[in-house]
Amino acid sequence: MPNARATHLTRRGILAAGGALGLGAVLAACGDDDAKSEGSGEATTAAKSGPWTFKDDRGTTVKLDKVPTKIVAFVGVAAALYDYGIEVKGVFGPTKTQDGKADVQAGDMDVSKLTVFGNVWDQFNVEKYAAFAPEVLISTTFDSAGTLWYVPEASKEKIAKLAPSAAISVYDRQLTQPLQRMWELAESLGADMKADKTAQAKKDFEAAAERLRKAAKARPEIKVMAGSASQDIFYVSGTNLSIDLEYFKALGVNFVEPPESAKKEGGGWFESLSWENVDKYPADIIMMDDRSSTIQPADITEATWKKLPAVKAGQIIARSPEPILSYAKCTPLLTSLAEAIEKAKKVA
Repeated sequence: MPNARATHLTRRGILAAGGALGLGAVLAACGDDDAKSEGSGEATTAAKSGPWTFKDDRGTTVKLDKVPTKIVAFVGVAAALYDYGIEVKGVFGPTKTQDGKADVQAGDMDVSKLTVFGNVWDQFNVEKYAAFAPEVLISTTFDSAGTLWYVPEASKEKIAKLAPSAAISVYDRQLTQPLQRMWELAESLGADMKADKTAQAKKDFEAAAERLRKAAKARPEIKVMAGSASQDIFYVSGTNLSIDLEYFKALGVNFVEPPESAKKEGGGWFESLSWENVDKYPADIIMMDDRSSTIQPADITEATWKKLPAVKAGQIIARSPEPILSYAKCTPLLTSLAEAIEKAKKVA
């Protein structure tokens, strides 16, 4: 694990250091502001035998002679498409845990049936990918330049030559926007978006959002902190840039907000605290990064952590900084936070 205190900011360092809150901190820090592009929301639904067109959030239009079936995607994208009935056979990104079980980002997919080209950061087997003969690669992007998440910098050009790519932006916007874009992508790939299960999932999401709005309005005094743990550093995320926190804030949730100056080292995403200073911000509820790259609350042994009022009160819930972008998977995130706020004791 790279030294979390290192002053040289790298994408690998942000991730490995627990930079889960930062996700694309370095991408944001080093991104090309002039390369900003917004998705048009355009997606073309094609018959299985007809041509396929999709305009992604980089402004890039992918055109194929037929709807692709040999799709390779970042695991979270594949999990979202799976919820809509689109099976992706090739993935990259955190797919399996060390014991071979499905990573949290794999959703409901059967990981034993997937072809995995890389399970960790900076790992991508290009030769295996070429032999797979992919028709399209789909990922998310965490910066304004449209950098494909989990596609290694060193091999991105070789990967790009083997198949066209598409990206869904999860940078500096509210959760509902990438959710809608993933819906459009799934529809373009042939998903039945009028299926009862799919329609109900969207209604459930909307109901959960309203519940969270009401809970936040009824309990404005409850302060929520979004955190992430590594061996040496505790990360506190601001609401800017992160799709989930931006949306929750818009619904009225009262978040801890580190000053911009404190988030500078984290590319504007988060502030890094030593464990000795983990009590810097008072909070009634702490949302902790649930990804396998971070230390989970039950495994934190720091005495300063155990003394936090929210920890002592048991007011800790999970947070998914990289939510699986289907309505079915995002609804529990809203429900969990709403319930926590409804039941929370004012302890900070």
